Amino acid sequence: MDFRLSDDQRALRSGMRSLLAARYPRERLRSLADSPGGPPAPDRSLWQALAEAGFFALRLPEQDGGAGLGLPEAVLLFEEAGRALLPGPLVATQLAAGLVPGAAEGACLVTSLDRPGMAEHLASAGAVLLLDGPGARILRTRPGGAPRALRARPARSVDPTTPLHLVRQLPGSSAGDTAVVSADAARLRREAALLTAAQQLGSAFRTIDMAVFHARNRSQFGRPVGAFQAVQHLCAEMLVRAELARAAVYAASLAPEPGGAAGFATAKLLADSAAVRNARDCLQVHGGQGFTWEADVHLHLKRAWLRAGQWQSAAESEELLANTLLHEASHLPERPHASDATDVLDAENVTA
Repeated sequence: MDFRLSDDQRALRSGMRSLLAARYPRERLRSLADSPGGPPAPDRSLWQALAEAGFFALRLPEQDGGAGLGLPEAVLLFEEAGRALLPGPLVATQLAAGLVPGAAEGACLVTSLDRPGMAEHLASAGAVLLLDGPGARILRTRPGGAPRALRARPARSVDPTTPLHLVRQLPGSSAGDTAVVSADAARLRREAALLTAAQQLGSAFRTIDMAVFHARNRSQFGRPVGAFQAVQHLCAEMLVRAELARAAVYAASLAPEPGGAAGFATAKLLADSAAVRNARDCLQVHGGQGFTWEADVHLHLKRAWLRAGQWQSAAESEELLANTLLHEASHLPERPHASDATDVLDAENVTA
């Protein structure tokens, strides 16, 4: 499978990186992380800039105001968002484009749930995309508070840039405050897992850059840290881990539906591992400096922890892959037993 990007795809990725560098530099990330009042709401001006650049309407048909592109291009944009640790319910809002009025234009933030549990940016969302059944549902909310139907309460977040609510229950399918939309919830869940994996992939590559930069510029005992073999091995392992995840994520973005479910699970599993383990190894390369609040390493590690628990956890991905392998094994033709093979050889020798 050829994963080389086209000229248009490279331009799309470069444009997204330039936009985030201009509108969401490191100083902005640090100001959010250092906010004394806890995780803040998404920056509406940045959200609007993303919408104007076509981030949320990327996969809508051109006749509906979108760019008419597909999952491979969306993966590239979410990879860049992961590199920059861009906060906000990005995945849910793009999935809701065309389903929730204002989502594609950036006027409505949309968060999502597929079961009771943690919901990000619930107090800032204008709608909740519910994917707990065969069909998708929309629950309209009022920004500033969680809807009563969810029985939600604020929860402390490990990520200082992502506010969380613990949702105790989802409204029933017959609830009057929800609206059913014509979208396959299973497909949206797979796409959500893949786009979250793309964010993890971007974070994994960003921590490689951070580790290599520190290893080249930090000196100990009169030598750059990167001259020590143990540090070189850590950086090499980080790169291998991230490249394996990149291959899985890119392959899943090209997989046909619905047969690519195992590919989506593989992508999420490898991307989660790459993001978490690369952040930990990056912290080790930084040494004692990496444990300080001023270093950015902990922000990548905490965001990776948060993303790893969303949509498809490692345990869920492993179970899906195991079931897929067992199903495929059950359809393989039976091999002859060793005794049968011996009998065949003996018969051939007698004939000879």
